Amino acid sequence: MADSLLFNPRTYDPAHFDPETRRLLRATVDWFEERGKRKLLEDYRTRAWLADFLAFAAKEGLFATFLTPASAAAGDEDRRWDTARIAALNEILGFYGLDYWYAWQVTILGLGPVWQSDNAAARARAAELLTQGEVFAFGLSERTHGADIYSTDMLLEPDGDGGFLATGSKYYIGNGNAAGLVSVFGRRTDVEGPDGYVFFAADSRHPAYGLVQNVVDSSKYVSEFRLERYPVAAEDVLHTGRAAFDAALNTVNVGKFNLCTASIGICEHAMYEAVTHARNRVLYGRPVTAFPHVRRELADAYVRLVGMKLFSDRAVDYFRSAGPEDRRYLLFNPMTKMKVTTEGEKVIDLMWDVIAAKGFEKDTYFANAAVEIRGLPKLEGTVHVNLALILKFMRNHLLEPVEYPAVPTRLDAADDDFLFRQGPARGLGSVRFHDWRPAFDAYAEVPNVARFREQADALCEFVATIAPDEAQSRDLDFLLSVGQLFALVVHGQLILEQARLTDVDRDVLDELFSVLVRDFSGHAVELHGKDSATGAQQAWALGAVRRPVVDEARAARVWERVEALSGAYEMAP
Repeated sequence: MADSLLFNPRTYDPAHFDPETRRLLRATVDWFEERGKRKLLEDYRTRAWLADFLAFAAKEGLFATFLTPASAAAGDEDRRWDTARIAALNEILGFYGLDYWYAWQVTILGLGPVWQSDNAAARARAAELLTQGEVFAFGLSERTHGADIYSTDMLLEPDGDGGFLATGSKYYIGNGNAAGLVSVFGRRTDVEGPDGYVFFAADSRHPAYGLVQNVVDSSKYVSEFRLERYPVAAEDVLHTGRAAFDAALNTVNVGKFNLCTASIGICEHAMYEAVTHARNRVLYGRPVTAFPHVRRELADAYVRLVGMKLFSDRAVDYFRSAGPEDRRYLLFNPMTKMKVTTEGEKVIDLMWDVIAAKGFEKDTYFANAAVEIRGLPKLEGTVHVNLALILKFMRNHLLEPVEYPAVPTRLDAADDDFLFRQGPARGLGSVRFHDWRPAFDAYAEVPNVARFREQADALCEFVATIAPDEAQSRDLDFLLSVGQLFALVVHGQLILEQARLTDVDRDVLDELFSVLVRDFSGHAVELHGKDSATGAQQAWALGAVRRPVVDEARAARVWERVEALSGAYEMAP
């Protein structure tokens, strides 16, 4: 029997979406299933470019339908930027292989500066390219500076006719080998400071565009390219000055969200393989799953994965309901990027400890998953960068809530146009949040939710009374430990909000929060050991350690759900 909390291609029916979305999602699943596991793994091993997948996507109009905002759709009601269905496709593509997701993801990034632009000609060009099945690229990062956009060496020299000649290199640019449009960030040579920034559209097929290499050994084409006096006409300019800077950051805001659901898809496919193998593997006359430590590891992996899904699904609602007066998504977005993807690593590691050598075998999806899951926490900003960002919201979120209208489940067929008019990328300290406590109050009778609530209240006391002082605020190592504790509270909050909306099994929630209690205790102990922790902070840290509430009957019921995954799905050969 299929588990309602996990994606299963055998039973997948996205009936909550409109007919065209359902058709495209199901068609994508069917294309992979008909293609089969042998071909999937062969292409991964041989680093084959994704031409057949992109041909399928072009034939079905997949990217054009999902990635054209209504304002550029020429009245086609099926075309819109709908974060809920984008998240669903992220999960499917992650489930079958991160290479497929990556081509889609960097297309999203490449489109970000275009859809934020007032350049009607560039927008029309992008819409037409999508219709033709083209992919896009985001030319921000450089070999020397990374994504430090203050220091770009892509230089635009005025050509005397109102345009520019662009010269410089970009590095780590996905789809740079095939993109019909590359959004490139640079700066003018004749204007100093932020006013000199420019985002412009380039074509990878132009003679002045030189493809240097694929910098990774993968089907993903993560390019290095160089422009040599590339002609940039007025109609190619997407943004100038501070608006170009904001477009870069706001594009990453849109794109980084996709990493969480890709991670979920990877973990789901790997979990079916791992549980099936463990359940059917006999050691010392017993199934591997008869050993208590194996049951614990697989159950922990399962509930962590459920938590990833619940958090990410609820975060979609805040993205889709965002506006100038409600920017809560700016916290939940780096949370999906940082917390959900690192949870994905833990899920894979727990299962790998169980299946051991099987996780290396060339005929398994798991061997690919074990490699690819590592990349997601490191893309669109490292874990540390996103943790530091999350900390900017901590005091307002924990201690100074304000009233907001309730945010419903957002699966409606609406265009999320605010994502392309986010405005200036600043003012994070002014973002306010609704009270996090009611989400926990609704499950106060669930023992480990109540136990975790004690820890969350303790963190509020920490922030209110012994928060990092001025010197500690410059000690990023110390601050990141605090950030991990705060991230757990936010993680738990959205999990519970989504559980309430979808009536998630109480046993699963209780088992999940027993894991989160342990996580909080572990990070508290880590904070206790930091060099700069004061005596009061050390005492607080040890006082925040809790033991989860143990219930063997509950654990047995959750284990039944995990064990039922054995044989529930296997990809067609």
